[in-house]
Amino acid sequence: MAKLLKGLPVAKELVSRLVPRVEALKAKSIVPTLAIVRVGAREDDLAYERGANKRCAAAGIEVRTFSLPEDCTQEELIATIDEINGDDGIHGCLLFRPLPAELDEQAACAALDPAKDVDCACDLSLLGVLCNRDLGFAPCTAEACVELLDHYGYDLCGANVTVVGRSLVIGKPVSLMMQTRNATVTMCHTRTRDLAAACRNADVLVVAAGHANTVGKSCVREGQVVVDVGINWDEDAQALCGDVAFGEVEPKVAAITPVPGGVGSVTTAILAKHVVEAAERLV
Repeated sequence: MAKLLKGLPVAKELVSRLVPRVEALKAKSIVPTLAIVRVGAREDDLAYERGANKRCAAAGIEVRTFSLPEDCTQEELIATIDEINGDDGIHGCLLFRPLPAELDEQAACAALDPAKDVDCACDLSLLGVLCNRDLGFAPCTAEACVELLDHYGYDLCGANVTVVGRSLVIGKPVSLMMQTRNATVTMCHTRTRDLAAACRNADVLVVAAGHANTVGKSCVREGQVVVDVGINWDEDAQALCGDVAFGEVEPKVAAITPVPGGVGSVTTAILAKHVVEAAERLV
């Protein structure tokens, strides 16, 4: 039976470390504040928003929600982002994506001040991940993967890591972040030839393909650590599941993150951490 790498203990530890930092900022009359920009009311956005509010409240961070109707115009969205950019009392901004198809998501992300971009929406933040520099912030979910492995004592230095998925939100940035930790990273995707062999070669396997059951028992071996980033509904649309076929993989590997209750639990804590860091950069 694999060790379950649960996210809640990681999130709690992260938040506990934030509390004295928030108190130090408040002593200087700085109240770390997050702006959430949500267009429409997608259930996954609302669920993440609830989690973000909970983590931020535990750390003493204030949250202001800017809720726009699903049929809002591009001009209304940009005006909201401009308002947030110009408000010195707001230190970080989370723009829920994807936006409705009628809106220009790239233009909206480009309009956001990189200093307040706490979830790597704009190009300068991605450049910061590429160059390992403090330009904006890394994607919260990608950083959550690394934080979770750190918490459970898995050393990435010299490790063989396979990342399944190549998105700018998780796959590519988590690959870069693990290379910064001196891991040897193989990047794969759903069209990789002999994906199973590439996965089996890994000491640490990060799966962020965006499709349920992408990785099954033929893709893993004994001794591996599996980080499942996926969030999907099962075939009956009754329960959440990851990109890993948990029932097949868990009996074979050394450790695995559950879905739900794994990486997602850490992501909102990383978001809170980024808001505090953004406020600290102003001191």
